[in-house]
Amino acid sequence: MPRWMAMGLAGCLLLAGCSGRKSSLLLERHAVGPLEEAPAVGREVAWQLDPMTQSQELEQVAVTVSFAPAKYLDELFKNRKIFGEFAGRNPYFAENLVFYITVENHRQERILIDPRLFVLVDDRGNQYSPIGLDYITALADARQPVSTVTRGVLEDARPGYFGFSLPLGKLFAQKPQGRFALIKQSSLQTGYMYPGVIHDGLVAFWSPVEDASTLRLLVTSVKTGFDPKDLPTKTLEFPFTFQVRNQ
Repeated sequence: MPRWMAMGLAGCLLLAGCSGRKSSLLLERHAVGPLEEAPAVGREVAWQLDPMTQSQELEQVAVTVSFAPAKYLDELFKNRKIFGEFAGRNPYFAENLVFYITVENHRQERILIDPRLFVLVDDRGNQYSPIGLDYITALADARQPVSTVTRGVLEDARPGYFGFSLPLGKLFAQKPQGRFALIKQSSLQTGYMYPGVIHDGLVAFWSPVEDASTLRLLVTSVKTGFDPKDLPTKTLEFPFTFQVRNQ
């Protein structure tokens, strides 16, 4: 790549970093609810919820839900016994509300859970869906300093016949591996749970509207009673209500 083209591309990357780095994922509405509430969703809020932990059992399926504040998450992700070489910084942001959920299957048959279908509802008419890895990494990319992006590009540039060549594939495909690994390892996973299995993990949402006074987490669409065609005959739902005491 000619030197002038390399410098031009680097300049474009600088401009992109300054004005166009926000992923389209972050521009979507973060909740189903009144449009006038939308600007208040996904802001930094130091949530305090009561009670911290709740448990329910229904038809031999036990679910425990705990609010996971930033202090808890900071300590959890430092645990090298769990996360090994990736242990370190909490991968979630102040714009996220996180719950630690445990599901226990005491039935004599398998169950199916899908955390992607869980729902958080506030008392202001907003409904929130869990956010996945793509949203967290998009937010991390948007928070990455421009100087870090540009420095990485320039450090990886290689001399070529026409000047300097830039590793475009690496540039556009690179992910923050540590954050990626921590979220993958700690998230509650979708799938079958067989008799006697205990599964736990984290489920995150965009931070609800700060003025909410009640939050209701629905651990829903837990499938049971599979027929010979492998179709569930019953769906369980576990509602958990938390009172907000941010003020």
